[in-house]
Amino acid sequence: MPEGPSIVILREQAAKFAGQRIERVEGNTTIEKERLLGHKVEQLRSWGKHFLIELDVDFSLRVHFMLFGSYRIDERKSWAVPRLSLAFANGELNLYACSVRFVEVPLDLLYDWSADVMSDAWDPKQALKRLRARPDMLACDALLDQDIFAGVGNIIKNEVLFRIRVHPCSTVGAMPAAKLRELVKQARQYSFDFYEWKKQFVLKKHWLAHTKRTCPRCKIPLKKAHLGLTNRRSFFCENCQVRY
Repeated sequence: MPEGPSIVILREQAAKFAGQRIERVEGNTTIEKERLLGHKVEQLRSWGKHFLIELDVDFSLRVHFMLFGSYRIDERKSWAVPRLSLAFANGELNLYACSVRFVEVPLDLLYDWSADVMSDAWDPKQALKRLRARPDMLACDALLDQDIFAGVGNIIKNEVLFRIRVHPCSTVGAMPAAKLRELVKQARQYSFDFYEWKKQFVLKKHWLAHTKRTCPRCKIPLKKAHLGLTNRRSFFCENCQVRY
């Protein structure tokens, strides 16, 4: 599943379509895609794992890439039909295996930009407040809560918890205040590290815990388990990651 930094990269790569009119619409989506034809893209935005196409009318398009979604700009996959293909005078945007739907209200009314870890409007104080309101939540679930950390996915979750030496089954209320602040800080910091590494095609080389077998600090086997209410894969060290 593409995480927030990957959606920001898509937004940047597709920036040339801002200000352009949609000249052709194709794809196997079941939404009324013809509504898009002829409209101008006012702005390309992102919130967490959502890619947003804001139009010159009273609706926008929301794209969520789910588990296996992908995209191509100015090219197509020879083996797959796009879920949605948008053609402009200066190129085309092809979206695959994703969820697309219309958003019928202004985006600024729907999205809390301060919850997006990649946004200039990110508010760490708000994230701390929301964390403290849920003391029984596990750390592994907290990082995946999109109302608190929009854009954080499983890779970032595993790497942040390893980086700050916190066991994924720690409860938020039991974590020391300094450690909770560190979690919030690193959720954003690691997201930007992810962004830079992804653009350089070296992201996997920097993984310390995610999908790894051995702890690089302790030189012992890492544990792998599906944890929390989200039941997502966690990779962690029982020795150096403290369970609070």
